Amino acid sequence: MDILRKAALFSGMPRPAVEIVFRSSLEMERGDRTFFFLEGDPAERVFVLVAGKVKLSQVTESGQQVILGYLSPGRVYGIVALLEDATYPVSAQAVGRCVARFWTHEALHRLMGDFPQITTNAMRIMAGQIRQFQGIVTDLATRRVEQRIARAVLRLARQSGRKTEAGILIDLPLSRQDLAEMTGTTLYTVSRVLTEWEKQDIARSKRRQIIITNPHGLVTIAEDLPTGEQPTVWVDGGT
Repeated sequence: MDILRKAALFSGMPRPAVEIVFRSSLEMERGDRTFFFLEGDPAERVFVLVAGKVKLSQVTESGQQVILGYLSPGRVYGIVALLEDATYPVSAQAVGRCVARFWTHEALHRLMGDFPQITTNAMRIMAGQIRQFQGIVTDLATRRVEQRIARAVLRLARQSGRKTEAGILIDLPLSRQDLAEMTGTTLYTVSRVLTEWEKQDIARSKRRQIIITNPHGLVTIAEDLPTGEQPTVWVDGGT
């Protein structure tokens, strides 16, 4: 219930209304690397992640997988299922054991009739996802490779970053190959960039983890700022 109340799809709704929404949902559990849905499947369910992490990916026309991002508990996915005769534009894969609550197309439309706030929230979520995916496409098309990698790492930090004594830990089992698939480059290039960042004390990577040791330095690369300019870094709502 606490997670659902914080989910963007039910933002602004009183607790009794969210309790009704909860009773209309079902639970789905997935093991590591299994899928909630595949790209191109009929879009029949909308999900809110309760536990675990979910990887969103898409396959290009050339057959290359592009990772679009990772979701943490409370995030909504599969929202396109609100539309008639839609298919999922991405695949949603469990990273470790995952638990989600979901609503069928029919159940959620009934709830939207009872609670118009859900419709407003759904439109905001769709608009936000479109902006996010457009940003990723723009990055792939126009940014130099080190910028793309820096911007991808910062997106992951906003989604799953956790402050530690060593720096901002991206709390995901993230491989260098995963990062290559997020940024449209090669494993060799990602390894070269991360090695250089470690020399500059910007970030460290080992055992499928990345720790950002100098967030300001990483933002400087991501935004192509002049050396010495101090950017603002936001992670989980804080600087």
